[in-house]
Amino acid sequence: MAMVAQHQHQQSTSSGSSGMKHQLDNGKYVRYTAEQVEALERVYSECPKPTSLRRQQLIRECPILSNIEPKQIKVWFQNRRCREKQRKEASRLQTVNRKLSAMNKLLMEENDRLQKQVSQLVYENGYMRQQMHIPSAVTDASCESVVTTPQHSLRDANSPAGLLSIAEETLAEFLSKATGTAVDWVQMPGMKPGPDSVGIFAISQSCSGVAARACGLVSLEPTKIVEILKDRTSWYRDCRNLEVITMLPAGNGGTIELVYTQVYAPTTLAPARDFWTLRYTTSLDNGSVVVCERSLSGSGGGPNAAATAQFVRGEMLPSGYLIRPCDGGGSIIHIVDHLNLEAWSVPEVLRPLYESSKVVAQKITIAALRYIRQIAQESSGEVVYGLGRQPAVLRTLSQRLSRGFNDAINGFNDDGWSLMNCDGADDVIVAVNSTKNITTSTNSSNSLSFIGGVLCAKASMLFQNVPAAALVRFLREHRSEWADFNVDAYAAASVKASPYGYPGMRPTRFTGSQIIMPLGQTIEQEEMLEVIRLEGHALGQDDPFVSRDIHLLQLCSGIDGTTGGACSELVFAPIDEMFPDDAPLIPSGFRIIPLDPKSGDQKDARRTLDLTSSLEVGQSTSHGSSDTLTCQSTRSVLTIAFQFPFENNLAESVATMARQYVRSVINSVQRVAMAISPSGLSPSVSPKLSPTSPEALTLAQWICHSYTYHLGSDLLTSGSVVGDSLLKDLWQHQDAILCCSLKSLPVFIFANQAGLDMLETTLMALQDITLDKLFDDAGRKALFPEFAKIMQQGFAYLPGGICMSTMGRNITYEQAIAWKVLAADETTVHCLAFSFVNWSFV
Repeated sequence: MAMVAQHQHQQSTSSGSSGMKHQLDNGKYVRYTAEQVEALERVYSECPKPTSLRRQQLIRECPILSNIEPKQIKVWFQNRRCREKQRKEASRLQTVNRKLSAMNKLLMEENDRLQKQVSQLVYENGYMRQQMHIPSAVTDASCESVVTTPQHSLRDANSPAGLLSIAEETLAEFLSKATGTAVDWVQMPGMKPGPDSVGIFAISQSCSGVAARACGLVSLEPTKIVEILKDRTSWYRDCRNLEVITMLPAGNGGTIELVYTQVYAPTTLAPARDFWTLRYTTSLDNGSVVVCERSLSGSGGGPNAAATAQFVRGEMLPSGYLIRPCDGGGSIIHIVDHLNLEAWSVPEVLRPLYESSKVVAQKITIAALRYIRQIAQESSGEVVYGLGRQPAVLRTLSQRLSRGFNDAINGFNDDGWSLMNCDGADDVIVAVNSTKNITTSTNSSNSLSFIGGVLCAKASMLFQNVPAAALVRFLREHRSEWADFNVDAYAAASVKASPYGYPGMRPTRFTGSQIIMPLGQTIEQEEMLEVIRLEGHALGQDDPFVSRDIHLLQLCSGIDGTTGGACSELVFAPIDEMFPDDAPLIPSGFRIIPLDPKSGDQKDARRTLDLTSSLEVGQSTSHGSSDTLTCQSTRSVLTIAFQFPFENNLAESVATMARQYVRSVINSVQRVAMAISPSGLSPSVSPKLSPTSPEALTLAQWICHSYTYHLGSDLLTSGSVVGDSLLKDLWQHQDAILCCSLKSLPVFIFANQAGLDMLETTLMALQDITLDKLFDDAGRKALFPEFAKIMQQGFAYLPGGICMSTMGRNITYEQAIAWKVLAADETTVHCLAFSFVNWSFV
């Protein structure tokens, strides 16, 4: 190659020369020798843009460059930087071109699949038209586009031949979903494919269960991707445990595995899920690798009955991963997740969470693809993290925070958790784990452990018309609005090399400010890991120079509002200022899960809004037209869990402090929710239904007083007439007592413990139960004619009959009493109350 000085700037190459020649002002060329080029390259590798002094120093130190002027050296470095920039740009363009080619291939395949689906729908439409013109035609269900998945009993899995047969069938059905038309896929809202997108995402429109699919390009080899995806606990944050019970060899170097998987429940209001599946790993003739999986049985199966006692068995329909090698490196991935999450087992208000394909896509399908892309970019060095932490270490810290928070919410018995002083009447649940002895240390030779454990105070509530992302963002940025820094200081003492106790903490004054120090974030910034420093100063003369700052390791996700329905979280744990990678973590925090109503279910949305107004004690007020409210109404479930270490002799004191603190946090969050609610909407929160709230106490007094007023006898025989004792006695009354609103469509607004047990529901889910759902046809025929009598004389006796719980179970009762509940003025009818005597499940 040749370098042209000053005016011409033209390069020429010489295939037979090992050096470089230079054109001077008089038109003569000077050739760079190989030694000169090598010396310049050494300097370039250290400093691509040397200063004038550095170039002059280079000439003095290298005699072989003595015949070259400094300005000629400057031009050499300019051209060298230009060539480097051109090389990098060419490499980047090649990478982009490979990605675009792969994405184009995916889009063409998706277009072909859609064309096949259109052709199939046209055929089915014509077939149905033809059948409609043939009166004697028998309905044929064979044209369903959804592949139904028969359950395989454990008897089929008792032999290798039976397992292989199930595996091959699973493979065929999975491929028909991944690349065929077995499921009616529609593009996921808000996730359009393009060169900068993660991939192509789709959700099921109508099929058995809920399903999601993703296709994308990742710069990793298929074997590495298979290794990552099969380790579900590393990327699926809700996966508590995955255990391979049996592994058998199969053809083509593949394997068949029997897998038992446990999945956390996202809130305290629902049970966790587990799965008993067959997983088949094999290679196809075109070099692709497939990992497919399906449930073996709907119930039973698994390691042992004791391990599954706290779980509801879910069903996995044929799902899995198809990984194809891509030309030029990398792989094209197809992911399908198809589940039946048994929505019947959760309160009705939470069922949209278990019946939503979009939630499955966000929590599992998209999460898997994002995690693989994250690993790929970290492997290539494209991601840089702060405070000197390695990417693998930060991922481990994030997973430990998330897992510890999920453990606290679920409180599994086999982890050592048990309820503490819980009679069902408390809005805050306190659980204790005495097996988690905290070990703290300042270095490897100095560690302290304390005899005690960890307490967890937790609660769940329903929010109306509060954007989840905005609420979590506010909680993150304005900690002083809801947190008590003295409680933070108590929790932080658990990770310091000094005994912790309660009470008697050293007095400290906190400024209320916080400093956020980012550690790292995922490539799409949907999750951030950071260190929070809360500034504090000691009061008095005791250790005036000792730092009182509190440090928290914090995980924040879903605050940008673009996660398409996934939950928003703020999880934190106290840490030491110089926390090691294996520092003990005791996570606490918030999780807000949007509950998307079923599409087209405007009636339910309007009814929910109507209910929230009826929850207020006294007359309800109108907040605008029903159409406006219906289209803007949103609901979400907020779950709070705070953990506190304790010593055995202070367990009761810490439990009292934890319960009171969580209640104060709930009140603060409610105030924040009211402040950030969109204009024109009135957020409502279900904790007002709590049996310990002032509204519940007032309602209890009205229920008992109205019963005596109308029937001439006392509802309660204990003699309680006022205060908390009356509320407690009503809550523990043996008969099921239910209250419903006086609306065109009456809904339940309160129930005692027996009433909740009879309905098999929770206080929060009452708002989704209408009066007509409770009674059967005979009960409704007996009740409706009595409404006029109830309104006229104030009460009515209803004959025994049968009603139905939310789980579909029949309930018998000997007698029911209905009466009007009057407000304090004894003229305004607040609601109707029912008492079911001697009820039992059939």
